[in-house]
This record gives sequence, C-alpha cells and structure tokens, in this order.
Amino acid sequence: MTPVNKPTSPIPMVDLATQYSAIQPEVDAALLAAVRAGAYIQGPDVKAFAAELATYLDVEHVIPCANGTDALQLALMALGLKPGDEVITATFTYVATAEVIALLGLQPVLVDVHPDTFALDLDQVEKAITAKTKAIVPVHLYGQGADMESLLALAAQRGIPLIEDCAQALGASYTLSNGQTARLGTMGAMGCTSFFPSKNLGCMGDGGALFTRDAALADRLRMMANHGQKVKYRHDVVGCNSRLDTLQAAILRVKLRHLDQYTANRQTAARYYDEGIQGLQGISIPMRDPASTHVFHQYTLKVHGGKRDALKAHLEAAGIPSMVYYPLPLHAQPAYSSARYPLGHFPVAEALCDQVLSLPMHSELTPEVQTYIIQTLHSFFTP
Repeated sequence: MTPVNKPTSPIPMVDLATQYSAIQPEVDAALLAAVRAGAYIQGPDVKAFAAELATYLDVEHVIPCANGTDALQLALMALGLKPGDEVITATFTYVATAEVIALLGLQPVLVDVHPDTFALDLDQVEKAITAKTKAIVPVHLYGQGADMESLLALAAQRGIPLIEDCAQALGASYTLSNGQTARLGTMGAMGCTSFFPSKNLGCMGDGGALFTRDAALADRLRMMANHGQKVKYRHDVVGCNSRLDTLQAAILRVKLRHLDQYTANRQTAARYYDEGIQGLQGISIPMRDPASTHVFHQYTLKVHGGKRDALKAHLEAAGIPSMVYYPLPLHAQPAYSSARYPLGHFPVAEALCDQVLSLPMHSELTPEVQTYIIQTLHSFFTP
C-alpha cells in the first residue's frame, strides 16, 4: 500500500459544513422563503415535509415532533400504558430509549443483544416477556435493522406492540422471507426517528418524527404532541408541546431530496473501509444482515484483545477522530442500575462496550481521507 500523507485539513467524524456547501443554494432559498412567509410555528413546510417523508417511507402517516426522544415518549404515551407496565428494550443503546420509559413511570426491562448485529437478542426478549409486558422497543443500531421478521412474529403471537427506534437507520429497508420489503420504522405499530444534525437525515437543530400505518394512532399522536388537543383550547387527553420547527422542516425538505444519494455515498465509503480493513487481524468489520440494507449511520468496528482504547489513542495521535458508541450499557449506568441486572448479567453488551469503535462516516467522506485512516489502522496492527 502506497503511503498517503496526512490530510492538510482536520478530519471530522461528520462533515456537516461540506454537506451544506454542496446544497447551500437550495437550503438558503428554502429558509428565506420560510422566513418571508412568517409562519414560524406549524408553518406550511412542516405539513409538506410530513407528506414528503410519508411518500418516501411508503407509510400512511408521519407525525413531526421536536426531537427523537419526544418521538419515543409520544409513542409510549399513545399506547395508554399505566405506571408499572413493562417495556422491553436493549441494554446496548443510547440512553433516550430507556429514559422515556422511566420518565413515564413504566418499567424498563433490559435484554442483551446479538454480538454481530448489536440488535435485540430474540431468545432473551422471549424470556423477558411477562403479563406486564406492554411494548417492545427494538433499536436499529448504527444503520441496520434488528431481526424484524422474528420480532414481528413474536409481537403478533403475544399481542404486544413494537415501537421501532429508527433514529440511526432512516432510509434502510428490510425484506421478509415472503419477499415483502418495507422501510425500517414502518413495520411495527409505530416507528420513531431523530433529525439531530449528525443523523443521516439531519436538520440544523433538533427535530424528530413518528411513523405509523394506523390512522387512530396517528390522530392520537398528533393530539398528544399538541397539548392533547385536536380542537384549539379543548384538551381531550394529557399531552405535551412537541413541534418540529418550521425552519427545520424547510431544511429537511431539501435534505430529503438528497437522502438516497447520501445513503449511497455512505455505503460506498463503507465498502472502501471493508476492502482496506478486511483480513486485518485484531478487528472485525461491521456484519451485514442479508435481510436488511445498511445505511451506515456509523461504521463500527469490533477491536479484539483489549486493544480498543490503545487503537483509539493511536488514531487520535494521527489526527483521526473516533467514537465509542457506547462506553457503558444501560444496566451499568447509575440511573438505570438495579439488583435485577448485576454486572455480568448481559455479557455481550458488556463485551461490546469494551470493543466497539466507530470511524469517521458521513456522506462527504473521500477515498483520500479513508486511505489515510486505513493505513493508520494497519500501522497499529502491523507496525
């Protein structure tokens, strides 16, 4: 491999500035039009974005909201769960997934994950179900789907709704064994996503949305996100104030038109990493589930032999950022620790927290930068 010099510009984990520069005329025009219209709350761009995203996802209803955490909370609220009801989710995920369960007075029931897909371990989900189980929240981590075929079958058999946490996998598709294909987030009772700036479809602030095929659930979600009212000043249920800002919706309308290209760019970058890293002793490249496309919100390696932190430091010394998603499983977090889940209870998640390392991944990543990253990885394992 021919040595490549270190890039002259800093290497970002996510390059939002370059992404913006490529679509600046479109974004600037959309923002100017929204500002001139003067409808900053629930302006026409919000409704238009919801309709356009529904078409993209091939789902009947999209309900925009303020952020991805609110989307998860609203989904649970819409099910009408009672304090003490149990909700099953993964211990290896971002805290928001369990946070909203606890905030509503529900009981988070944590389970371990698959060591290669990082998604819910179906056997453990089955064992965790009790008479109090009222929802299951699979997380489509890093850009690839959980085992939706098995989860959908289990949920239907037990009469338990699935709420898909799709914050990292918007745009990915899943194919069932009967050949039916659907976008992730649209297969369960509800799907939730975030438009945090670094997401595959990100705005320039906070934003989120829910998806559902159920008209009654959609009506309830819209009402709950708007102070529990369908008619102004008539509050039929307890709700909250969770709105997607009109300016963010205008930006998202532009970016949605580019999302498939952003995804293709990420997939190309992932293949480039694969080709340069595959076979290197000491690390494993991301596993691909043949049932799910992968949109690579993150390109996450598993580093073996206890060398993850040393590799991270080696990359940092070479000017290469990397991130650990996530350094602690939920059951080891002080806010969610419990005698029910002592350390060692979820060995896969605990091992992953010592192994995973995400490399720079975004739609503007260049082969030149990737080659430098790959060579730096090689220099660590084969100095």
